[in-house]
Amino acid sequence: MNLKEGVHVIYDLLLFIGMTVIYFTEAALLMLIPRRYRAKSIAGEIALVTGGAGGIGRLIAIKLAKLGAQVIIWDIDQQGLVEVAEEIKKTGGTCHTYCCDIANKEEVYRTAKATKIEVGNVSLLVNNAGYVCGKTLMELPDREIVRTFQVNILSHYWITKSFLRDMMKNNHGHIVTMASVAGLVGNYNCTDYSATKFAAVGYHESLFAELKVHGYDKIHMTLVCPYLTNTGMFDGVKSRLMPTLEPEYVAEEVVAGILANEMMIVLPNIMMYLLLFKCLVPAKMCWAVIYHIFKEPQAMMMFRGRQSRKVTNNGRTDLFLHTHKYDRSTSL
Repeated sequence: MNLKEGVHVIYDLLLFIGMTVIYFTEAALLMLIPRRYRAKSIAGEIALVTGGAGGIGRLIAIKLAKLGAQVIIWDIDQQGLVEVAEEIKKTGGTCHTYCCDIANKEEVYRTAKATKIEVGNVSLLVNNAGYVCGKTLMELPDREIVRTFQVNILSHYWITKSFLRDMMKNNHGHIVTMASVAGLVGNYNCTDYSATKFAAVGYHESLFAELKVHGYDKIHMTLVCPYLTNTGMFDGVKSRLMPTLEPEYVAEEVVAGILANEMMIVLPNIMMYLLLFKCLVPAKMCWAVIYHIFKEPQAMMMFRGRQSRKVTNNGRTDLFLHTHKYDRSTSL
């Protein structure tokens, strides 16, 4: 190592130590300051929530509207769209709804174009809609695997690309990725779902790095990883680890995290230690502990499952349309 390289190594080391001190101090101070004193205003922001006709998405949309945001909801449930729009308008909020199958890239781009023309540029994007089948790998129909990837991760690309350019132009915006604890630790009966949630975490972190490297420091990003949530999406799932979360609690935490520009929300917070445990202990020990916590894997992650979807003449899927409760916020 020559002198120049040695100087660079020392510089990088000192920089790392300095940043460690600064950010640990900042994190400690923020923990002492209640969120309500750190909350930003979102009044006047145009907020898009996918899968917002029911479940956690519906609650997030309602809460954002109450805070003064102009809310847009995309969903495939037409009746649900009407109901949530009426609920928001009754409280004096503003809501625009679009029936959109986000698994269809062309439909996403068409709906995004209509949204920008009819409402305006989205500055707060909540990629919330999710899909799950819940079977072992050999039982999973190929079409269900494809559908899970289309809804849970590929749609994030099409939707975010549709609105990110305007955020970059103004160096202003906020992107929320609803991932899952299943995106941090793999689960039984989740080879499709967990894979998409791991992908969502990687996508989110990579996009965050891209924006920061290119100087878009006013575009905030929040990654949300909830545990099992009682939305109907995971009916039949039993976990002995801890009780399922309630949608109201998850939605409240998501909105509070948005207002405080929090980078990552894991619900409940204790689940963060699961990730730490997974990274620090030997792999065999990690999975042995998980096995003993869930001695019967079927009791840990047994979904009700679904029948095969039937394609209609108009290209949509009958069963998918009337089982919309599976296309709600992800929470596992």
